[in-house]
Amino acid sequence: MRFIVNSQVLLKHLQAVGGVISTNTSMPILENYLFDLRGSELSIIGSNAETTIMVTLEVESNEEGRVAIPSKMLQDIVKTFPDMPMVFQIDNDNFSVEISVGEDGNYKLAGEDPAAYTEIPVMEGESGKTELPADLLSSAISKTVFATGNDALRMVMSGVYFELSPENLTFVATDAHKLVRYRRTDARAEASGHFIVPKRALLQLKNVLSLRKENVPVTMAYNDRNVFFSFEKVQIVCRLIDGKYPNYDAVIPKDNPHRLTIDRAAFLTALRRIAIFAEQSVPQARLKISGKELLLSAEDVAKSNAAKEKLACQYEGEPIEIGFNAKFLIEMLNNIETEEVCLAMSHPSRAGILLPVNNADEAEDILMLVMPVAL
Repeated sequence: MRFIVNSQVLLKHLQAVGGVISTNTSMPILENYLFDLRGSELSIIGSNAETTIMVTLEVESNEEGRVAIPSKMLQDIVKTFPDMPMVFQIDNDNFSVEISVGEDGNYKLAGEDPAAYTEIPVMEGESGKTELPADLLSSAISKTVFATGNDALRMVMSGVYFELSPENLTFVATDAHKLVRYRRTDARAEASGHFIVPKRALLQLKNVLSLRKENVPVTMAYNDRNVFFSFEKVQIVCRLIDGKYPNYDAVIPKDNPHRLTIDRAAFLTALRRIAIFAEQSVPQARLKISGKELLLSAEDVAKSNAAKEKLACQYEGEPIEIGFNAKFLIEMLNNIETEEVCLAMSHPSRAGILLPVNNADEAEDILMLVMPVAL
C-alpha cells in the first residue's frame, strides 16, 4: 500500500497516540503503531492493552492495507523533518516500510504483521451514554486526578470515580488522605450510572484533548468493562477498574463551624515557603488561627530548620490550631481558580474542607477534603 502525508500533520497525530505506547511490555507488538489505511483516511492506533487511542487523518491515497510500525523509530525520524510531504510505501507481503522524503531521502524499516496486534475493543452491551464539552471534561480531569492514590492493594482509589445522573455529573478522587469532589450541574446523563477510570488513562485523554482547536463535544459511552470517548476523529477506549468505590459522602464532615477565608495566592505562596523548612517525609504545616490572623509554621527538628509567617484573614469560630500536609494543601490550592478560598473545620482531629469563594462559574461545584496530621 502507498500513501502521502504531511510530516508535521503526521507528527502531531503520532505524538497524540504515542503517549499510550510502552516500550516495556509483555506484548512486544504493542511497541508499534498500527496503521490502518482505507482510501484517503489513515487511522493510527496505539495501545497498552488497558487503553487504546485511535486518531484518523486525511492522506493522499486510494488504497487499503494495514501494518504495524515501530513507534520510537518512526516518531524519531518524522520529527527531524520540516513541513513537507512524506511518501510511505509498504510491502503487503513482508510488511517492510519505505519512506521517501524529497528527491534524496530514502529510509527503510521493518514493519510487523498487523494480524498480531491486539484486538481493538468495540462497544458491546452499552450501559449508558452522554455528551459533554471537551473543556469541561479536561477541567474535571485536572481538578481530580492529582488526588488519586497509588496503593496497589486499593485499586479502586487509583482512578477517578465518574457518577452520572439526570441532574449532574460528579467526578471524585481520593487516596484516603485527601479527596476531591468535582460536580457540574451543566452536564447531565439521561440515566444514572457510575464507573472508575484509571489515572493513567485519564492523563492520556487529557493530553489528546489539549490538541483540539475548539471546545468540541465529547461523546462518552460505557459498559461494564470499558468507557469510550470520541470527538472529531479521535477515539479512546479505557478499561475500567473493577470494584466498589468508597462512600465518599460519608467522610465529608457536615458541620464545620470554624471557617477561615483567605486570599488564595497569598496562602499558596506562604505554604510553598514554609514547606521548604518542614520535615520532607511529611511536610507538616501548622495553622494557628484566631481573630483576623493566621500563623503558619513548619519545622524540621532533626535539622533545626523552622519557619513562621503571619497572614491576614477573615475567621469565624473559636481559636483553633491544626496541622495539615503542606503538599496536599498546595496541590489543592493550585486547582482552585478563585481569588479567595474558605477552609472549613470542626476539630483539630477531623478533616478540613477547602472551598472556592465567589466562584464565577455557578455550574461548577468543587469540594476538597484534607485529613489533618497530628501536631
